[in-house]
Parts: sequence; C-alpha cells; structure tokens
Amino acid sequence: MTAKVESWGSRVGLILAMAGNAVGLGNFLRFPVQAVQNGGGAFIIPYLVCFLLMGIPLLLIEWSTGRFGGKFGNHSTPYILDTMAKGRIWKYIGVFGIFTNIAVAAYYCYIESWTMSYVYHSIAGTFNGMSQADVAGFFNSYVDVSHSTTGIPYEAVIFYIICLLLNTWILSKGLGGIEKVAKIGMPLLILFGVILAVRGITLGTSGASDIFPNANAWDGLNFLWTPQFDSLSNPKVWLAAAGQIFFTLSVGMGTIHCYAAYLKERDDVALNAVSAGFMNEFVEVVLGSLIVIPIAAGYLGLDWVIQNAGFGMAFQTMPYLFQQWGGVLAILAGVFWFGLLFFAGITSSLAMGTPWMGFMSDEFGWNKNKGAWSFGALALIMGLPTVIFYNQGVFDQYDYWAGTVSLVVFAFLETVLFSYIFGINRGWDEINKGADIKLPKFFKYVILIITPLLLGAVLISSIPDWVNQIKNNDTNNKEWFADNYFAENFEGSGKVSGKVIEVKSNVVKFEFENERKKFDKKSNQVLVEKFIDTKKYEFDSSLNQEVIVKVGDVVKPGDAIAKGNFTNNTLYKFIGRMLLLSLFVFISIIVFVAYKKRVKEGRATL
Repeated sequence: MTAKVESWGSRVGLILAMAGNAVGLGNFLRFPVQAVQNGGGAFIIPYLVCFLLMGIPLLLIEWSTGRFGGKFGNHSTPYILDTMAKGRIWKYIGVFGIFTNIAVAAYYCYIESWTMSYVYHSIAGTFNGMSQADVAGFFNSYVDVSHSTTGIPYEAVIFYIICLLLNTWILSKGLGGIEKVAKIGMPLLILFGVILAVRGITLGTSGASDIFPNANAWDGLNFLWTPQFDSLSNPKVWLAAAGQIFFTLSVGMGTIHCYAAYLKERDDVALNAVSAGFMNEFVEVVLGSLIVIPIAAGYLGLDWVIQNAGFGMAFQTMPYLFQQWGGVLAILAGVFWFGLLFFAGITSSLAMGTPWMGFMSDEFGWNKNKGAWSFGALALIMGLPTVIFYNQGVFDQYDYWAGTVSLVVFAFLETVLFSYIFGINRGWDEINKGADIKLPKFFKYVILIITPLLLGAVLISSIPDWVNQIKNNDTNNKEWFADNYFAENFEGSGKVSGKVIEVKSNVVKFEFENERKKFDKKSNQVLVEKFIDTKKYEFDSSLNQEVIVKVGDVVKPGDAIAKGNFTNNTLYKFIGRMLLLSLFVFISIIVFVAYKKRVKEGRATL
C-alpha cells in the first residue's frame, strides 16, 4: 500500500521548482570560474553548443522518462527505468538517481550553510576593516571546525545542522513546501542578482586604486564576452563546457525524473523542459557573468582575476570588495550576495531529497514526515565527515565521485536506454505527447546520435583521471601513516624544484619559478609570463614533526622535507570513497528488498 500520491499545485510552481533545482551555487560560483580558466570568450561558444546538443536533449529525456514512469506510480529512478526496459539491471542503474542526491546533498548543504553564516557576518559587520588576506583567512578559520568566528564552539557544524534541519522541515511539507520556497526564492534570487549585476556593469574604473591602478570592471566583461574562435579546436575547452552543463542543469542526478513523475500523463514536458533550461541559462550566463568577474576586475584588475579565479572567490574575496562600498551599502551587498547564493542552494538541495522520499513512499508506504527526516538523517551521517575533515579532502572526494563522475555515468546510461532500448521512436512520441510546442525533428537525431557520442567522449576521457584519483597520483605523500613528509609539486608540471629560503623548527619556505597568466589588450590574448613564487609548509611539533632541510637546499617534488609522525590526507580520502561506496551498496540493498516485496505482491516487472 503506497501513500497518497502528490501533484504540483500549478504550472508556474512546477517550472520555478524545476528551474530552482537547476539554478544552484554552480551558476554563480562555478560558471564564472570555468569561463575565466578556459579563456573567457573562448569558453562561451563551446558552452552554448553543448547546451543545445547535450543539455536540452538530456532535459527532454529526463522530463519525458519521469512522466512515463509516474503514470505507473513510480516516483524515483530505480523503478522509472525499470518500467522502460526488460531486465533486472536497470533498477540498479537507477540507484544512481538516489545515491547521487543523498551524497551531493551531504556536502552541498555544507556550502549552503556557509551562505547562511556569511549573511549573519555581513549584518554583524565582521568584515569591516579587513584586508583581502584577512577575509581569506577568515574563511580558512571557519572551515577548520576547531576555530570559531562567533564564539560558538564548532560554529561550522552548528550552521550545517541548522541548514539541514531547515531543508528537512521544508521537505516534510511535501511538494507544496518545495513549491512555496521556489515561488519565493527564485524571484528574490533574480532580484538580488539584478541589483548586484547593475552594480557590476556600472562600476567601470571607479574601483581603481594605487595598488591596482588599471582595475576596470569592463575589462572583465569584455574578456568574458569576446569570442575567440580558436577555442573550437581545443578539446580541453569542450570538455570543460560539457562538464559545466551537467553542473548547471542538474541532469544525470535523478531529481528531474522525480519532479516530472508527479505530472499527469498528457501534461506538457517539451515546453516545460525548454523553459526551465533557458531560465537556468539566463541566470547563469547573464546574471552569473555580471557579478563576480566584473566586480572583482573593477577593484583588483583583470590579471588578478585570471590568476586567482577559483571557487573560493565568493567567500574569500567578495566580502572584502563589498566593504569598499562602505557602511550600509556593504551590509546590503553582503546580504544580497549571500542571500542570492542561499536561495540558489536551497532550491537545489530540496530537490535532492525528493527521489529518496518518492522511493520510500512508493515501495514502503512512508509518509512525507518519515521520508523527509530519514533523508535528513542520512545526509547528516554522510555529511559530517565532509564538515569535520574538510581540509583533509573528504569534501573533494564527495564532489568528485558523487558530484561529477556519477552524473556522467548515469546520464550516459539513461541516454542509451532512452534511445536504443526504450527506442527513439517511442521516446520521441513520449516527448511530444501533450506538448505545447512543436520541437524541431532535428532534436530526435541529436538525442539518438550526437548526445550519446558527446557523453561517451566525456566519459572515456575521464577514465584516466578516475585512475589517478584512486591511485592518489595528486600527492607525493601516499602512505596513510608515515615517518617522513615529502615535498609536493611546486607547480602544475611537477618538474620544477624549489629552493629553501627560510627554516624554523616546524616551518619551511621555498621559492621556485612558476607561470601566471596575463591579459594583453593589444592582441586580445591571454599570455603566460614566468615569475618567482613561494610556498610554505607548517608542521606540528606536538607530533614530533621537524623540518630536515636547511636554507639553500634545492628540493625536488618527492624529496623528504620533514620527519615525525604523519597521518596523510590519503587516509581521509579513502574513508570518503568507502563512505560513498557503502551508501551505494546500502541503497542497492533497499532496492533489492523493494523488488522482493514487489514479487510477493505480484507487481514486479521481468
């Protein structure tokens, strides 16, 4: 006996909830960084092509398969896929659609909790008078749970638990609660974004200073929007663009299937899918590109942005930039920016709870409360290691395996299922059933040929990196427990040596030759220049850790630089991977139990 099946209250609520699912932190934190790191305008063309040839087709596939499974009473991917093909394997491939959401929500809510904390600190005036280095240091202290920036012990953990509780409480209200949040959060998100974007556009050269005399917000905009057609032949840029599509549209996760499963059989999916996709693109490409990069370039210069672009800019740089606006404007800017990120985050994290809730309702008759609070408990158990061992790399392992690899694998398999097993003709008919727009038949062949090829290329090209991750090839300190600590790579190639320039009992500092990028306005190209960089290691004397090199020594990556008792990050990374594997096995067992239950009740498909 299943619980009463819910439905969406309105089409506007559905589209806003779907758009909210897609519009997340990546629109404002990841897209600008990816664009800068991949050549600005060089990135935009491959990105838009991938949106049309991979993003829109995947949205159509997931909306239509979700609605198809929903008419059989299935509201999560294990049995949505099971209805589409014979064979027991597909329900276990559908496990990805529950696993990914719990695993991603576990660490995603941690980032979400940062935004809540930073709204508080913006109002409290914590960042007043801080330098950019001080603001960056504040973030580093915040994610170290042994520190507190408010006087509350384990502040990061407290904010994380509050964030999870809020998500769980809203989820316990069902689709109605999600719809209400989307109707409030999405308009506020866009409003806050427009206000900050207007400031980014109008900043011009007014933020230039003696330290950054060439700072100009328009340089940031020109860099992002000046096409460089040589990017079309660069595979790296294409792979980065394809990867961003996964992050921005929330495809390959199972949330879209779940939301669409609550549609009626002849409700439109074609226009809804395209509308949600283009709303996400507006927020990402228009608003996302008009805030962080131009404001940072307006105060710190384009070269600084190119050299320092990274995920942490939102938390380690933006509060400092807002302080330049002074007084009340600085507070408002902080509230708008971190409030925007909060609404972007929560509309996505709420979607992540629905596949688990839908599955447990369908298969075991769980009500909304039981489904929501069990999801919250699972997310908390999985998430606390990412909070407590953030600096040890557990967070990054979750993000890589659950937030990247899992998406690509599942998207590729569901595309093969839709096009070649369910059948492209049946699939195309399903997409167009009840459609409010007539889709060009061109997309039928894109779904059949181009989308699987693109996904296959992304998948195959990623395999060497999977191997490197498992082998811990990103570090020279591979042993879990060691008596010596070895120098890591000084720069990207791992071929450059460093010279010791400072030594204390538990501190050693190196200088080495590195490369950095600079933008040349005359040639409109990003150039590379060499410079002398530094790197510092700090060790813990309470663990008998002691530097064993001296000033003037030339050290290669992999050379021993300290002795003592070391517990390396590879241990925590392994624990992170085992936690993820355990979660996948746990959900697979539950799917198997549900299958046996269906067999007993005569509801199983063969």
